[in-house]
Amino acid sequence: MVEDPLRVVALNAQYVFVGLLAILFLATGKWRSRNGRVAVVAAGFSALLALGMAHLLADIWARPRPYVTHPDAHLFIPPSHDTSFPSDHATAAFAIAVAILLRHRRAGWIALGLAALLSIARVAVGTHYPADVLAGAAVGTAAALIMWHPSVRGPLHRLAEWSGGVYERLLKKATDEFRPLPGS
Repeated sequence: MVEDPLRVVALNAQYVFVGLLAILFLATGKWRSRNGRVAVVAAGFSALLALGMAHLLADIWARPRPYVTHPDAHLFIPPSHDTSFPSDHATAAFAIAVAILLRHRRAGWIALGLAALLSIARVAVGTHYPADVLAGAAVGTAAALIMWHPSVRGPLHRLAEWSGGVYERLLKKATDEFRPLPGS
């Protein structure tokens, strides 16, 4: 009974993260937030760094998945063919969540709650051990903190400002094309 909602979270949480990032970056008008755009850029770089670090760890410690080690265990989602340690899902989720939290508190707490729920779900459906998601959370958090360092923060802010400006110019151009001409 409880595995059904956890299965949905374990398989689909990444879409919620993408939606949250899109909202933070694409919001305009009174909903626009400079910190939101910076958070999105930092989250993207944090996730890339964290996943790179996680793959290095996976090469060092290639732990089999729980359903491989314990064939009698129930697996509630399709099997994965890579190693279990650390969890890529938890790694990326915490990298994104912590990067957002450092720059946009309200959205960050939502993302952090989602990252925790995703991690619990990945263990509950039988695809990871608890240590896998804890390691993923630690690697993701470390990557987000690296992207918070002042030497990295400045360039990320400039990239966010530039990409936000490009988006706003494109949006203005697109809306101007569809605006009716005066007197028509």
